Amino acid sequence: MAQGILDGDLIKQLADVAKDEALLQGILMRTKEDPNSSELVTYAPFTLFPSPFPKAAFLQGLAVQTHYNTLVDKISQDTDFLQEALASTIEVDEFTARLFKIHQQILKEGGSQSVVLGLNRSDYMLDQKEDKTSSLKQIEINTIAASFGGLSSRTPHVHRCVLKLAGRLEESRLILDNNPAAGLAGAIIKAWELYGSERAAVMFLVEEVMINIFDHRFIENELRKRNVPTIRKQFDDVAKTGSLDQDKRLFVDGTEVAVVYFRTGYMPQNYISEESWEARLMMERSLAAKCPDIHTHLVGTKKVQQVLARPGVLERFFPAQPEVVQQIRATFTGLYTLDMGPEGDRTEQMALAEPERFVLKPQREGGGNNLYGSDIIQVLNAVRGTPERTAYILMDKISPATVQNYLLRRDAVLKVSHCLSELGVFGVYVRQGREMLMNECVGHLLRTKSSEHSDGGVAAGVAVLDNPLLL
Repeated sequence: MAQGILDGDLIKQLADVAKDEALLQGILMRTKEDPNSSELVTYAPFTLFPSPFPKAAFLQGLAVQTHYNTLVDKISQDTDFLQEALASTIEVDEFTARLFKIHQQILKEGGSQSVVLGLNRSDYMLDQKEDKTSSLKQIEINTIAASFGGLSSRTPHVHRCVLKLAGRLEESRLILDNNPAAGLAGAIIKAWELYGSERAAVMFLVEEVMINIFDHRFIENELRKRNVPTIRKQFDDVAKTGSLDQDKRLFVDGTEVAVVYFRTGYMPQNYISEESWEARLMMERSLAAKCPDIHTHLVGTKKVQQVLARPGVLERFFPAQPEVVQQIRATFTGLYTLDMGPEGDRTEQMALAEPERFVLKPQREGGGNNLYGSDIIQVLNAVRGTPERTAYILMDKISPATVQNYLLRRDAVLKVSHCLSELGVFGVYVRQGREMLMNECVGHLLRTKSSEHSDGGVAAGVAVLDNPLLL
């Protein structure tokens, strides 16, 4: 797409219209200056034009999502696998160890919830080979607080509008409708209905700083349309006003909770005190459906991702479905252990010899945690010969082709950037006991960032919202 050669005045005009359309559509964020007030808001950052994306790779990502849903759910129920996969990590990573301790306690008590709700997002990049062919490779799967299902439901309209104004009517028709907010809400509603009390609420568990509140609001609105009560609470609220009755029903500030939807709780800093951890345990012990429950939260760790890439491991979960194994494995890139022993030593040597080829990943969510280049050397040298090394995994660096686009963000200069895109695919499932009642792919998210940034998402202020222009 030859965006860079368009007339400068036209680009400015298109950018002005695009920003106004974004505001009209509710593609909003609060400001960093006042992240807990909606008195002053701005548009969430986005690209002026949709970014080209191969249709075959896009459809591949959508097609494999229900298999990823099944995989996540099966792993969450495989106690032995989780124990084995995370054994080395919990020795050195205190945060994962705390989560694992709750997981063990819930198993010991037998668990209370009969309804399991999964809302996840699998993220991919296109890996371009020297011969210019590209393949879809998974970066990670997010099993907790998978964001931007709300705002991405409104971005197609903006890009269609821009393309029409730029005289590109045919291209505007290639922008797909996309409504993850409705799909995510649909699964939450199903879990709420199965809980069986019209008075019980869906509790959004949220962080103190809520710059991205409008993304939540789209899902809340879908719930309200169906008369599902919602409340928004923080860990602190649950710690102070939360309780379980004799039937393990969860009450927070006097309201019975049918579903706990975690939009926080994935980073160590979300747990500011022992009371926060006690609140997490209380929620896990309750009858409420958790999204995710503690077992599913652990499935999203980088260590589990690395173990799944070992030969023969996927077959454990799909013993009689070689075609499913093949579909999932096709999206894997090289993943390597840094456990203590000869295999981990070989990984370490490989990374130190050619750091530019790899990404070093700790067991963290939320963007901005991965390490590249000279940072890999620094960290590996610091933990060399110690078990601390096992807190990380090593992954092949995916190398997508860059495209030119304009990144629209508040107070930024309007200029052409060389950009990289990342495709997220939203999946939902609801299981009651052993029966899977819902398993769907419900939409997508394209995020794009300047190629000068190695890591970081929209909330972290690096990537911007985008749409795929399918080619």
